[in-house]
Amino acid sequence: MTLGLSLGVVVGYLVVALALGLVAYRVSETTAEDYYLASRSIGTLVLLFTTFATLLSAFTFFGGPNLAYAAGPEWLIVMGTLDGVLFAVLWYVIGYKQWLIGARNSYVTLGEMLGDRFGSVGLRALVAGVSLLWLFPYVMLQQMGAGEALVGLTDGAVPYWGGAALITGFMILYVAVAGLRGVAWTDTLQGLFMLSIVWVAAAWVVSALGGVGAATEGMLAARPEFGSFGGGAYTPGFIVSSAVTIAFGVTMFPQINQRFFVAKSAATLKRSFALWPVLVLLLFLPAFMLGAWAAGTPVTVPEDANVLPVVLGEYTPAWFTALVVAGAMAAMMSSSDSMLLSGSSYFTRDLYRPLVDADASERREAWIARIGVAAFATLAFVASLFRPGTLIEVGDTAFSGFALLAFPVICALYWPRTTRTGMVVGVAVPQATYLLVVLSSVLPVVPTLPRTVLGGWDVALGLMVLSGALTLGVSLFTAPTEESDASRFAVVSD
Repeated sequence: MTLGLSLGVVVGYLVVALALGLVAYRVSETTAEDYYLASRSIGTLVLLFTTFATLLSAFTFFGGPNLAYAAGPEWLIVMGTLDGVLFAVLWYVIGYKQWLIGARNSYVTLGEMLGDRFGSVGLRALVAGVSLLWLFPYVMLQQMGAGEALVGLTDGAVPYWGGAALITGFMILYVAVAGLRGVAWTDTLQGLFMLSIVWVAAAWVVSALGGVGAATEGMLAARPEFGSFGGGAYTPGFIVSSAVTIAFGVTMFPQINQRFFVAKSAATLKRSFALWPVLVLLLFLPAFMLGAWAAGTPVTVPEDANVLPVVLGEYTPAWFTALVVAGAMAAMMSSSDSMLLSGSSYFTRDLYRPLVDADASERREAWIARIGVAAFATLAFVASLFRPGTLIEVGDTAFSGFALLAFPVICALYWPRTTRTGMVVGVAVPQATYLLVVLSSVLPVVPTLPRTVLGGWDVALGLMVLSGALTLGVSLFTAPTEESDASRFAVVSD
């Protein structure tokens, strides 16, 4: 298969996804609620798959198999089982309550909801600022994954920066023309496609290796430690820390958290989180096992390369490898455009309007959002060129940062005694501490602070506990302000 044809498959797939977004744009309304939340009209299938596809990122398709290849298939326990179930529970605990409150008060963003509840523009801006801070590395993660994917697909003929630039251009263009309705439609098709294609890929590779038994025997012969729980590089501390920080972090991702507002009914929301664990396991099982089985094959994976494209290039036709890479890049674009769309709403509604121009027209707000998206994506692209870590490391940084928001939000949703001061302290102190930990690993002027402690336990887990303790403790010793209005969160379950 020629280089031109391989790239043609990738670009063609991205163009089809863009065209679907344009169709949705033509039937969309011009209101901010429709642009950001599709007028809260999303049904079960689309809600389930738009949430699913939004999480189908470079972390899933490349980072997960890479870790399974290096350390064993137990990563499936973290992502496929623990997080599948835990996120579904949090979808109910946080998401359902947010849906009830959002439907009653017409909220669009998490910051808007919390700022209104506590009568605080400062809290609203703090939540938005923190969210945009940790959104940055996750957008960068998609650009890194795209760059690495095209390097693997073309054997280096297309440089790393070329793949990163390609997806950056498409994500900016897509967000400029399509709102959530277009994103959700594209997500549904891409989710169905990638769920199907990853099983076909697994079947193809396993067949070439002589069946599941032969593939597993080869893996165990090459890496015997993969056959026992805890035999690889995983420790209980790593497994629990990863599962908790990823699940709680996902609920606070802007592109996921806003999905809690879009369901057209309570039944839609409940059916979606009930089906979630099944859908997650159906994707992660073949993807991560492909990475683990690859350890038992004679395939040589170059340093800094992704396992999945290399293995597919060895055992499947070139056109199929290109199709999988194209689908993965489209999934990365789907994740990225959702992030940028949600990020633009956080920027315009929680920062620009309340702090800069409260009387801005919707037209001006829309243009500010588009300019912000272009600037944000371009800065993330530049940062991705420096490759600040592996896909797993960059993704884990973002998950942990978002996870620190979860306990204060839960307190706000369920404990009327929560105060504005408690929220500010519960958010700001752990976030500042974690940011210092992250910066210490990349800036030589900051003393290095450990990301994990004895047994592989992530310090973010301790900071999550601290965030909840500070929110509760400070709230007990401070009085609610006159602007706080707990009645806004008093809802009757549907």
